[in-house]
Amino acid sequence: MDDLSLLRLQMEWGADEALEETPVDRLRPVVAAVAPVAAPRVRPAVPERPVGTPVERAIRAAAQAGTPEELKAAITGFEGDPLRDMATNMVFAMGDPAADVLLIGGPPGADEDRSGVPFSGREGALLDQMLGSVGLQRETLLLAPLIPWRPPGGRVPNPGELQLYRPFLGRLITLTAPSRIVLFGTLAASTVLGPGQRGRTVAWVEAPVEGRTTPVLVLPAIGDLLKTPARRKDAWAGMRLLRRALDG
Repeated sequence: MDDLSLLRLQMEWGADEALEETPVDRLRPVVAAVAPVAAPRVRPAVPERPVGTPVERAIRAAAQAGTPEELKAAITGFEGDPLRDMATNMVFAMGDPAADVLLIGGPPGADEDRSGVPFSGREGALLDQMLGSVGLQRETLLLAPLIPWRPPGGRVPNPGELQLYRPFLGRLITLTAPSRIVLFGTLAASTVLGPGQRGRTVAWVEAPVEGRTTPVLVLPAIGDLLKTPARRKDAWAGMRLLRRALDG
């Protein structure tokens, strides 16, 4: 056969390697292909679920605060109640932490919510007049709201909200250890002293507060004094009792 016939015969038999651009080495060892090792899947971090009920977490958060500043930070970072997200400013205690007297008012109103200062606006002005009538100033006392956030629309806080923030108020009392406590309004009285403690008469009462007996004076709420001037008689009597107590 001539060369063309031999080439045609090889193509009919399937010998087509000669058509490749590079020669094929049939004697070269075959290396098995190694599949790339896939990187381990990293699962997204799952946020830890809070342990315990909101009240239990509030008790733990309050107990861990060793100073009023730490207590304020604990309240700011506490995520257990929607009041924080609906209020404008947190209202925390102001005045002298080492004062002998702690004044506790009701929940923050619109003025307190805007300023972040307890006893603001008209109620604060009336309180300043009451204190000034017996030679006192708010800077020499410690003033605190019943809860740190204003309820929407100025409504009365429900029992669950009062229970949730009660540990923080109790911790404030423990940290500052006032010699005397003045409560303004029946809501503050029942929250701090327990149900039924409404202060029917204007007088100092020895009451167990945060594990120790403390003289407590219950006066009408400042808002009630603005609405009903006749009740200012009781407030005046209370201011005189406070002045006498401070005078020894």
